[in-house]
Amino acid sequence: MEIRERLQMYTGKDDRLGALSLFGTFAVYFLTLYLAITHVATWYILIPMMVLNGFSAVRLYVIQHDAGHASLFKSRKHNDWAGEALSVVTFAPYAAMRHNHNLHHSHLGNLEHRETGEIHTMTVREWAEAGFWQRLQYRLYRNPFILIPAGSLFTYFLRYRWPKHAGEMMGSVIRHNLMILLYMGALFALFGGTGLLIWFVSSFMGGMVGVFMVYLQHNFEDTYWDRKPDLDPRLAALQGSSALDLGWWMDLGSANIAYHDIHHFNARIPHYRLRKCHQAIRREYDLPVIKWPEALRSFSLKLWDEDQERLVPFPRDRIAGIPATPAQ
Repeated sequence: MEIRERLQMYTGKDDRLGALSLFGTFAVYFLTLYLAITHVATWYILIPMMVLNGFSAVRLYVIQHDAGHASLFKSRKHNDWAGEALSVVTFAPYAAMRHNHNLHHSHLGNLEHRETGEIHTMTVREWAEAGFWQRLQYRLYRNPFILIPAGSLFTYFLRYRWPKHAGEMMGSVIRHNLMILLYMGALFALFGGTGLLIWFVSSFMGGMVGVFMVYLQHNFEDTYWDRKPDLDPRLAALQGSSALDLGWWMDLGSANIAYHDIHHFNARIPHYRLRKCHQAIRREYDLPVIKWPEALRSFSLKLWDEDQERLVPFPRDRIAGIPATPAQ
């Protein structure tokens, strides 16, 4: 049986599972935030609750992403209602997120449309032609100790206030930002500055988990990039997207989005069926899986080598007479 047919078996939407995932995660999010704020002087409660709150925010983001694909509930209307409600705690304006993410799916693996990806990747040829400042900027950008924290701060707290293509859906973005102001105002009214600070730190940690996962979804050694007319969408989906096996707890916290190859091949599969789907067919179709050692090593890979067709570290060349630093 073709993989497309096998995946079709897992596209069924279950409103009960969707509601359980949505409202259950909402409950964990608000409960852990409340416990963190009300136990600010008790570190052994505060820190675990902030970590759980950050992970629940990541999970809510993935659930919103499902709503954008109309794969959370059977009804498009219910998906859109959920997506709009989730935007307040995910900080991602729903209509803009859905539009930009669909562009990402449409141009996955296309070297001529890298602007639709979440993490920018240069080719080896572009690196060779780049000047000192462009190389320095890219080195800093791809350094995980900068990319992950700065990416969390910039993307979720700044960029999403006016994301790409926001002008095409201005009303939705403005309404989203007003809802966030109301949410921040309610937190301040109930818990003061301490409540806002704990919310911010928890959200920042969740954002770092999100950037970590987003990087690994398409940045690993045997990923896929090509140019038209040679670009193969099937390879872009299955080979250009990773399947991360980082443990059950990471699957739970990230709503199974780690099985990204299957998601890109068929975005109609709900998050609550992705893990089961991947485990059922991975051996049948020889789908590769990335575990923790390879996942961490992937952060040392910086450039796409079009000749070798793989992601590689920075070359150990010299830039303006200064030896290149080892890969970060």
